[in-house]
Amino acid sequence: MMRHPLQALFVAALAIGSAMAQASVGLSTLPGTDGDGPITVFYPSASAATAITRGPFTFRLAWQGNAMRGNGRLIVLSHGSGGSPWPQGDLARHLVAEGFTVAMPEHAGDNFHDMGKVGPSSWKLRPIEVSRAIDAVGRDARFAPLLDLTRVGMWGMSAGGHTALTLAGGRWSPARLRSHCEAHLAQDFAACTGAATALRGNGWDGIKTTVAMWLIRWNLRDDQWYGYTDPRIKAVVAGVPVAADFDLKTLTAPPIPLGLIQAEKDLWLVPQFHSGLVIAACQNCETLASLPMGGHGALLSPLPPDLPPRIERLLADPPGFNRAELPALDQRVAAFFQKHLLP
Repeated sequence: MMRHPLQALFVAALAIGSAMAQASVGLSTLPGTDGDGPITVFYPSASAATAITRGPFTFRLAWQGNAMRGNGRLIVLSHGSGGSPWPQGDLARHLVAEGFTVAMPEHAGDNFHDMGKVGPSSWKLRPIEVSRAIDAVGRDARFAPLLDLTRVGMWGMSAGGHTALTLAGGRWSPARLRSHCEAHLAQDFAACTGAATALRGNGWDGIKTTVAMWLIRWNLRDDQWYGYTDPRIKAVVAGVPVAADFDLKTLTAPPIPLGLIQAEKDLWLVPQFHSGLVIAACQNCETLASLPMGGHGALLSPLPPDLPPRIERLLADPPGFNRAELPALDQRVAAFFQKHLLP
């Protein structure tokens, strides 16, 4: 007897869910092109997982495991400045458990072993690197037959969040960041200067702000507006993004679904100048989370250990933040992509 179409879909969904429950998380690396760094890929695999150590982290993954079909969708994750794939490892594994394949490009000149292009020089390149990561996955014989690359998701945090806002249709300018820092240097000092120094409320602060303002005006002389989109990207999530340099009019009604994550105790990118501005301006965005006690490093999971003191003061969890909240946030991110990428 012919089953009702909805019953058939339900049975198919159960079959996929059962297969994913039995799958492991595969791990592979693809070479970048045109000067890009390598691309780390997490994916559903039929091979057995083993303990794999990367940097200070150990995960259970199937290195070069046989790829299996998941839900047919790719998510590209964009790391923050000086980052690597591994502090996004928990989110990547959660997305794979939900059927997604995840690709993480290493952004040239703005990663854990090369920080020669941190800031606008990298921000101009990052969206293009995301596009080329999609291309690289599409050229790989293991993944291409398993994925529909006409509907891709993208997630980014911090500088990766800036990349996300750009790919969602936002337009930004180095000169706009210069104007922001001229007006709000003391209140947003880390965003304007980086982690090398901080205002301490002593006699050195005047010298620090004078030198910082001179460097900002020199390095942010570019008045041009920048933007870049990829028609394959159909849904974007921006976590704790750099946002003070955006023309907010271009983010009031993004042409694709845009999810936002804010950490209310963020000391590196003060919410009132960054994520909060976008949340207030965007009329059709979805705020996936506004973490009341979260700091800038809240979305790094696992959080890197033994951070240098100048970095730890900006990334360490504030008192009262509970990392047990993060799996539920990962699920909200997965649900956002399922809603907007799957039929």
